[in-house]
Amino acid sequence: MSVRLLLAEDTRDLNRALTTVLEHEGYEVCPVFDGEEALDRIREQGFDGIILDIMMPRKDGLQVLRELRASGVFTPVLLLTAKAEVDDRVVGLDSGADDYLTKPFAMKELLARVRSMTRRREDYTVERLSFADVSLNADTFELSAANTVRLSVKEFELMQTFVKNADHLLSGEFLLGNVWHAEPDADIDTLTLYVSYLRGKLKWVGSNVTVSSVDGGYRLVTDPDSTDRVLA
Repeated sequence: MSVRLLLAEDTRDLNRALTTVLEHEGYEVCPVFDGEEALDRIREQGFDGIILDIMMPRKDGLQVLRELRASGVFTPVLLLTAKAEVDDRVVGLDSGADDYLTKPFAMKELLARVRSMTRRREDYTVERLSFADVSLNADTFELSAANTVRLSVKEFELMQTFVKNADHLLSGEFLLGNVWHAEPDADIDTLTLYVSYLRGKLKWVGSNVTVSSVDGGYRLVTDPDSTDRVLA
């Protein structure tokens, strides 16, 4: 069964080029050219992944993304943006994006991000992992303790790496290699950003686990003295 993608990019030449490359790789692509059309297609059909350009007419990519997440649609989303600053990445991730790719980009980089984003959940060899009071579900990408929250693809893979290596201090280089697989846009700032997101979500689910920075590396630790938890 082919992987179905929605591609929302208003530059028609780029849209056609991306569609051609993705279809050549075996994806089934639905190309659209503005945010309203993207929302209409997503509401009508099911997709395995969504690629959204941020700068689009009628509704931009961030508006589309926020409306999707608010309506309970959690299909993985890759944002395309010409903005590379950290603040712009944060806005996209805060809006519910799973990943982002800055323009200009190489086609092989786009394909790598799409493969990661649309990886079948059954490809994860362990369905459920746990550490202390927190559990991680590979079937739903959910992180659970007192509460439950869905993780983005990269957040899930980062948390999975921490849990599987809970007895070890993990270097930034190791984490970048295992989670981002030498993606050219990924650097220590990217890792720092995602670690901060994981810390926030661990706190939100009411866990006494956090990600600790130790001697330039990271590891999962328990934080039994923490009382600032959000409980359902």
